[in-house]
Amino acid sequence: MFARTSRLLLRPGWQDDAAALSAALNDHDVARNLARVPHPYAVADAEQFLAMPIDPRHPHLLSFLRTRGTPRLIGGCGLQPGEDGGVELGYWVARPYWGLGFATEATRALVHAARAMGHRQILARHAVDNPASARVLRKLGFRPTGDFVRVHSAARGQDVLTVVFEDSGEIDMRPDVADELYRDASVMAA
Repeated sequence: MFARTSRLLLRPGWQDDAAALSAALNDHDVARNLARVPHPYAVADAEQFLAMPIDPRHPHLLSFLRTRGTPRLIGGCGLQPGEDGGVELGYWVARPYWGLGFATEATRALVHAARAMGHRQILARHAVDNPASARVLRKLGFRPTGDFVRVHSAARGQDVLTVVFEDSGEIDMRPDVADELYRDASVMAA
């Protein structure tokens, strides 16, 4: 799956991305907010992640800043299988790009794609000490469920308390969303 936003290109990771992925995630302040990312995060960790088979119903995408030259890796987002047939949304942004709206932009595109794939229940979690992630989820229309869950953080080496959010349906699929997301593909196919 590929998606384009006004500033970003979202695509699956390739082995060529291993060094950039390692550099971006080898920051404790980034890794500490992700459940499965250890710190330090080596190139070998990135290569192992990028070698994982691609599941089209649960994509893991890297976010690249579209530039006039080579696109620059700035983060990632993905969907994990959740309980009761739903999916769980995850995302991260490298520290130099915090506070610029990239997490919201990338995850909005992924949520629209998830809806196009037929996913109706989308959950997300964030560590209670990560209020920036709560702001991203609220901008997307997610709302807290009232549930708190302890999740192991590989980078912190301990369980952390997380807040569970659910998609409120505020950004449900409009008929023209698929066209917005895949307009380039239809133009190229014509």
